[in-house]
Amino acid sequence: MAKLYFNYSTMNAGKSTVLLQAAHNYVERGMTPYLITAQLDKRAGEGRIASRIGIGQEADTFAEEDDLFAKIKSRLAAGKVHCVFIDEAQFLSPAQVWQLAQVVDDLDVPVMCYGLRVDFMGALFPGSAALLALADEMREVRTICHCGKKATMVVRLDADGRAVTSGAQVEVGGNERYVSLCRRHWREATDDRIAGGACG
Repeated sequence: MAKLYFNYSTMNAGKSTVLLQAAHNYVERGMTPYLITAQLDKRAGEGRIASRIGIGQEADTFAEEDDLFAKIKSRLAAGKVHCVFIDEAQFLSPAQVWQLAQVVDDLDVPVMCYGLRVDFMGALFPGSAALLALADEMREVRTICHCGKKATMVVRLDADGRAVTSGAQVEVGGNERYVSLCRRHWREATDDRIAGGACG
């Protein structure tokens, strides 16, 4: 029976690497994966999922206004799909997460989503919150803070390398803009200026 999966982590944990390896496993077994990534993330080029270790794959894209149930149903009409892989799943809208759940329930196709859990201010992305609520299975892709503890948070850096504590939730960037930290070092980097400020 098909399921909706949410594989989540912080920045630079290797989510795209895990996605690409899982999709490759389907191909090796003669099956067809369907890869989709966020249209707004063009770091590797539009319609491309790429990993920091140098592997990549062409993919379809989704925009905020897309009906993913209709998109996937249309793709199925062109040929068998054994699994749908969604990269940058934090950029999904809650409605799109429901559409992916409908793909699983009504079309019996497994959907594997990979994305960030929280933003640089420690708040859930709307797409991630919906996935945490609706996913049949959730898996954490782990990475570590500079101290060696598990990283669960991410800071956004300004041009001078200082942690930013306000701004738009979505700002695409890589290692030059974001650093994954444990909660303690995230609090230190932000001087408790975000939601945790009441702790001090």
